[in-house]
Amino acid sequence: MRILRALPSAVTCAAVLVATVATAADALVAIPGCMLVAADWADGDSFRVRTPAGEEHTVRLYGADCLEHHVNDETDARRLRSQRRYFGIAEAGSDTAASIEFAKRLGAEATAETRRLLTDPFTLHTSFADGRGDARFKRIYGFVTDAKGRDLAEQLISKGLARAFGVARSTPKGDSGDEYRERLADLELQAASRRLGIWEHTDWDRMPAERRIERMEERELRDAIDGTRPPPADFVLDPNTASRNDLMRLPGVGEALANRIMERRPYRRVVDLLEVEGIGPAKFRELKGMLRIEAAAP
Repeated sequence: MRILRALPSAVTCAAVLVATVATAADALVAIPGCMLVAADWADGDSFRVRTPAGEEHTVRLYGADCLEHHVNDETDARRLRSQRRYFGIAEAGSDTAASIEFAKRLGAEATAETRRLLTDPFTLHTSFADGRGDARFKRIYGFVTDAKGRDLAEQLISKGLARAFGVARSTPKGDSGDEYRERLADLELQAASRRLGIWEHTDWDRMPAERRIERMEERELRDAIDGTRPPPADFVLDPNTASRNDLMRLPGVGEALANRIMERRPYRRVVDLLEVEGIGPAKFRELKGMLRIEAAAP
């Protein structure tokens, strides 16, 4: 866990996740000449693209997380609340609904910026790794560079329209996942210090309290799941293909740990999950009965 150097302790890089392992089996493929496909559901970090061959993919950016601006279920609402608290967007008095709508508008600004940056043909770099947050919607992870050769995640974070959060890996330029995360974290720090984008609306005095409430609520939710609402007896997941939301149904697995599990894919054996930061022997014993490798990784 890396703490942003010059920000109050409340604004941490707890969201900036652990190292990735890129192997020859998941080498990136560069697809130049892609175009953005209009979609009402798209946001700044997840959108539809069309390749020159006419294939369409839903792409989830590595390393960046924009505010949700389409809230369709409880999971989306919880993620938006967590994002608001990360940026220190305090609730407007007792008018929670107004605060949520304000945060969604900030998310829409990121969507508009992505559309602007990707007006001209761009390059998608992907290994076609499964990037599903929700099991209902298929996505692949990717890096996107615009027509001027700029990394889209870096652009969004440097403008204060996204946080440095999520799955990362080695980049098209050959930087390691760690190096990429460090660069994104530094860009976030600069944007926050300049009060750009969402950071313009940060309530720095209330941020520590907001972040403390978020940690307490996450612990309470985790305890409730662990203690009173365990998954069904026949609940089994393949860690190579499970969506983020499904991984979060495992006892004691929050969003950060789910992302770390996704980062380390593919797994040849269930026991390989012991290599994931946050899964020690005790946690592994708790989870192993709910995990099964359906198709061994190459």
